Amino acid sequence: MKKSVLLVLLLMVVTFAFFSCKKKAEPVVENKILRLITWSGYAPQELIDKFFDETGVKVEVTLSNNEEMISKLRATRGGGFDLAQPSQDRISSVVEQYGIYQPIDYSKVETDLMDPSLLNAVKANTKVGDDSYAVPHVYGTSGLIVNKAKAPNIKDYTDLLDSQYKGRVSYRLKRPTLIGMGYAMGYDPFALYGDSAAYQEFLDAVGEKLIEGKPVVQNYWSNGDQLLESMRSGEVWAAMAWEQAGWKLHAENSDIDYLAPSSGALAWVDTFALPAKSENIDGAYAWINFMMRPENAAVFTNAETYGTASKDAVKFLNDDVKANFERGLPPEVLAKIHWYPTVPPGLEEMEGRVLDRVNAAK
Repeated sequence: MKKSVLLVLLLMVVTFAFFSCKKKAEPVVENKILRLITWSGYAPQELIDKFFDETGVKVEVTLSNNEEMISKLRATRGGGFDLAQPSQDRISSVVEQYGIYQPIDYSKVETDLMDPSLLNAVKANTKVGDDSYAVPHVYGTSGLIVNKAKAPNIKDYTDLLDSQYKGRVSYRLKRPTLIGMGYAMGYDPFALYGDSAAYQEFLDAVGEKLIEGKPVVQNYWSNGDQLLESMRSGEVWAAMAWEQAGWKLHAENSDIDYLAPSSGALAWVDTFALPAKSENIDGAYAWINFMMRPENAAVFTNAETYGTASKDAVKFLNDDVKANFERGLPPEVLAKIHWYPTVPPGLEEMEGRVLDRVNAAK
């Protein structure tokens, strides 16, 4: 009888050990869904399919913009998505106010794939306390579009106010014009963000300059197609606009091209940021590193013609796209760019009042 009891007990121990070992040996099931909230064109289907083939992770894309990203993530306190793509100037303030993003672990990011100046700028401009909250992905610039056959001496924003170009100039009455003119006049507008009195003095000086230069202006463009047509017709010789418009015109007329101002182009950056309640952090970092591989980054840039933070993507660009970046945004130009930081509360209202004054002036 004792032997039977011992045998049963032994059997129970062996069985328990067997199932315990079996349970421990089972692999942990990885999260195979990455919920990405991003801008149109930022996640090409070609790359989504390639990522799935390599990792088995399916990317579910929700198209959005800065305002919607903030709204959706605020509503869930940073939940509902695993990876987001806000602009760098829409991160630190919402982290401080709403806590919807979590710090980036840069040890999980293949930073050697990225342009160092762009990476450092994003780290600095998305810093809250001791942590930074974003990784750069896409950038675009605002500079000059010039018909070099008509206005070969235009080099900086303030040249758009030169009386020799009367009736041949166009720009928008928007905050980039104030900022760009400020840099060309010797100010450092972004350095003044923390001093509202000094910022107002800068705005007043630029406003007076724009009012003095009103006779030179053909129109204040508000529609991109309007600007393109006025440059094509020769009605306008020089304008303040984005590189994509300049490169589109250059393809039609080699005399017209995008030019980075001598005082430095202005630039925005769209980033990768981790929502506070991301459920697939490993997948998010895998997607970031995948998108920064130069051959993958080039797929995006060839299609959308926006710049990428992937420093070697230029090697994989189509010849015409590559030529645009080599002419208009070579490394020495990128090194002088003024990247938009977060706008402190109240500054846009100050800018709006000055722009209204310029618009109303005779």
